[in-house]
Amino acid sequence: MLWPVDLELARGEAVALLGHNGSGKSTLLRLAAGRDRPTAGLVRFDGAPMDEDDPTVRARVAVVGDALACYPDLTARQHLELVAVGHGVPDGEAAVDAALTAHGLVGRAEALPTELSSGQLQELLLAAALLRPHDLLLLDEPEQRLDPAARERLAGALAARRSAGATLLFATHHRELARAVADRVLLLDNGHVVAEGAPERVLAE
Repeated sequence: MLWPVDLELARGEAVALLGHNGSGKSTLLRLAAGRDRPTAGLVRFDGAPMDEDDPTVRARVAVVGDALACYPDLTARQHLELVAVGHGVPDGEAAVDAALTAHGLVGRAEALPTELSSGQLQELLLAAALLRPHDLLLLDEPEQRLDPAARERLAGALAARRSAGATLLFATHHRELARAVADRVLLLDNGHVVAEGAPERVLAE
């Protein structure tokens, strides 16, 4: 059961959710994405109720979940090209090339999902989410399955999105990712927020 959580994100803020497995991080992210309905209270995005079925909301929110969901018959490049076309990414071909480079997938651009390692699949999901325009980025343990070099690239990419004005809410088990990216950290335990504040202070406690 997730107990009442009162959380407000400012535009352009990055907030990290920390806590052990089962503490409520993923549930809170699903509620924020509109994929689960709260039993009480409201989830609002830019003043309006969050609704994943609303195309105006879907167009402004990018989500990276805990499932390796890719189109099985598309190569990595084709997957990103579809995202670019579907979301009207300017100069789509160049943007796809840049995404493949940024996520270490240039050498695997023509590979199908079944030919990619789990870490490469995670990179593809991250590349797809970061490629599309978004105001709010929701990530559930985006560092999972990534090696140390890829986690470092991820931290740089998320910090860049925050600097560009996107709002980030992400769950993580890696303190270094929270320290490198987040403006604020929430520590969850059994659905309760037990600590909240600047990363250095919360992580030290």
